[in-house]
Amino acid sequence: MITEIGIVAGEIWHHLDEHGESTLSDLLNGIDKDKDIVLMSLGWLSREGHVLLKKEGSEYKVSLRK
Repeated sequence: MITEIGIVAGEIWHHLDEHGESTLSDLLNGIDKDKDIVLMSLGWLSREGHVLLKKEGSEYKVSLRK
């Protein structure tokens, strides 16, 4: 499971690098993986300080930390 979380974390990184800041909905649509795995991977990236999360209205926005 940890390997899959790491692989999906890489996919998230590449998606954000290519598309810039994205809503959580766009990220889930852009990465064709199970929502739970994407969220676990996003949590890992966030904990490690690689991404920034912010809530705007009812949506979350995700971006790479510069």
